Amino acid sequence: MMKLEPLSLATTRSALLLSCLLFSACSTTHLSRYTQEKDPFESYNRMAYSFNDALDKAILKPVAQGYVKYMPQLGKMATQNFFSNLDDVTVTCNDLLQLKFKQAASDGSRVLFNTTFGIFGLIEVTTRLPKHNEDFGQTLGYWGAPSGPYVVIPVLGPSSVRDGAGRYADSFVSVIGTTQHIPTRNSAYVVEGIVARASLLDNEKILENATIDRYSSLRDAYLMRRRSLVYDGDPPRQKYEDFDDE
Repeated sequence: MMKLEPLSLATTRSALLLSCLLFSACSTTHLSRYTQEKDPFESYNRMAYSFNDALDKAILKPVAQGYVKYMPQLGKMATQNFFSNLDDVTVTCNDLLQLKFKQAASDGSRVLFNTTFGIFGLIEVTTRLPKHNEDFGQTLGYWGAPSGPYVVIPVLGPSSVRDGAGRYADSFVSVIGTTQHIPTRNSAYVVEGIVARASLLDNEKILENATIDRYSSLRDAYLMRRRSLVYDGDPPRQKYEDFDDE
């Protein structure tokens, strides 16, 4: 039986959306003071966020809604499995760069078996092997590189200086990024984006119904989410000046 595995990008964005309300309820003053140091480009970032939001409402969201409505469930499962398998190639490379050899063996096995027995990843046959989330931004963080300022990239969304560089580096090992036929490569990026956006339609209702600053919430959630990923879900305790006495 096929199993629908989330894309790395979709997983991250879904976690951001689901985390926003929780983070906004946690000592907003202290968190804002911390993120001010991480967001020196806030004026630009808010403009980029507004642009992305307008683009999403005008094009991306309607297309994603059409995809969900008209694409057969079997087709959606196969498409998402396919891109999840492509993502595992990048994940495996970053496993090796982080010296996580056991995890690399697991993720590499996912690629091997899903590509062969799963017909180029259309069918998920490695249900017993966990899917991991690793990218070069995390690899840089693993080796001690700071995240740098928060940056909103037009179209692509939340990032940081470190993660932006990581995205560029990952393009040299990703299957889509190394595809020489430009129309095929661009088409794959478009379809991958639609699949990722479609996975967020239900979760985004949390933000739509919340009376909070969506920009700040997404920024804070992104920074904390990426920090958690760098430390594999167990980041060292963060100390804030206002908490010193406690």
